[in-house]
Amino acid sequence: MYVCLCYGVTDTHIREAVATQGVCSMRQLRQTLGVAGQCGQCGKHAHCVLKECLQKLPEDYHVQPSKKDLPILQPNLALEVA
Repeated sequence: MYVCLCYGVTDTHIREAVATQGVCSMRQLRQTLGVAGQCGQCGKHAHCVLKECLQKLPEDYHVQPSKKDLPILQPNLALEVA
C-alpha cells in the first residue's frame, strides 16, 4: 500500500529499509526514502509502519551506528569478561 504519494513510497519500501539498511527512526526514513519530507501527510502512517517493523525485529539484534549515521543491525553478542 502506498504510504507517501509525493515520493511513491509503499509500506514494503519502509519494511525493506528497516531490514536491509537498518533504518530505525523517522529522520533516517526521511533521509533514505523521502517519507514525510514534502507535504507531511504520510508521517503518521509511516511512523506506524516503522514502529511495527522495529517491534518485529529479533530480540538478539541491536542497532549500532555506522560511518554514514545509518545503523547496521548486528547480533547482540555477550562479551565474556576474564
